[in-house]
Amino acid sequence: MPIVVNLDVMLAKRKRRLGDLADAIGISIQNLSILKTGKARAMRFSTLAAICRELDCQPADILEYVAGEDSEGDAGEGS
Repeated sequence: MPIVVNLDVMLAKRKRRLGDLADAIGISIQNLSILKTGKARAMRFSTLAAICRELDCQPADILEYVAGEDSEGDAGEGS
């Protein structure tokens, strides 16, 4: 997928644990883990805002666009 989730990087920089962040933003650790591993297909803006608030960062610190990486099912889209 061309969008890379760098949540693990920000957690390490802020010396925070996934479970602590999950509790702070009111999301299950399982759902946050799916997001952290890049397996999530979508994210609510309210969740992104809560993560940024708790980690004192910007959305670009969490999400990164990597050109040339296509996701499954997107083949041929935009051609």
